[in-house]
Amino acid sequence: MRIIAKQFTKYLSIGVLNTLIHWMIFFALTYQGLAQALANLAAFIAAVTFSFFANSRYTFTSTYSISRYLLFTSFMGLLAYTFGALGDYLALPALVTLVSFSACSLIIGFVYSKFIVFKEEK
Repeated sequence: MRIIAKQFTKYLSIGVLNTLIHWMIFFALTYQGLAQALANLAAFIAAVTFSFFANSRYTFTSTYSISRYLLFTSFMGLLAYTFGALGDYLALPALVTLVSFSACSLIIGFVYSKFIVFKEEK
């Protein structure tokens, strides 16, 4: 349990930087008139690249590969797009969409990374 708590703390720290990247890009794109779904997906792709490599190295001390990268980004990208599409459908303010996605992706992303993408091989 202690190892998971330590990993989650590192994941959270990287997540703060990842979130800053994501939010800056998201707001820049929505300010330019792009739909929330596409803006959230584009911002996610930029931020997730940083997050994937940083978490691979510092959080899970795991090797990274293109297949792991694609596994992580495709699942989390679908989540990002879904939150954006829901925001568009419900006509939510962009900030609500962004905060909701960020909160959910923190928990879901950690669990997915820990137990699927960077799962320790035995």
